[in-house]
Amino acid sequence: MNTVLTIEWKHIGNDVTGTCERCSLTGGAILDVLEELQPYFREKNITARFRETVLPDSKIDESNQVLINGVPMEEYLSDARVVQTPCCSCACITGHDEAECRAIEYEGNLYEAISPNLLKQVIIEVVESGRETCGCNCNCSDQI
Repeated sequence: MNTVLTIEWKHIGNDVTGTCERCSLTGGAILDVLEELQPYFREKNITARFRETVLPDSKIDESNQVLINGVPMEEYLSDARVVQTPCCSCACITGHDEAECRAIEYEGNLYEAISPNLLKQVIIEVVESGRETCGCNCNCSDQI
């Protein structure tokens, strides 16, 4: 049976080129990791789906968020913490003098852009654990 793994990327802006610099790096990391893991997904009989959600500027606190099967990525990381840090790029996009963008603190590191290595680690852990969690309210079936 084929299972589905859904990776959602939330950000303000128009698309990967019209969003803030670090959100753009996160989006690029997701696409690169999904491409790199294709042989792994085939071996595990998994269909990986990418979903991009462009947020209005008023939801900047949710920008740069990665969801795996509807669950925020940081919830898969023990002791990870979401923080807001200054982002000049988001300020330009939203037309404000200052703005803060979402980041994750984990194991003594600050991830303003989600690194490919961290993303890959979490995706593999989710697949290997076989968690059947879907928070997307889409009535998914056969989802990891």
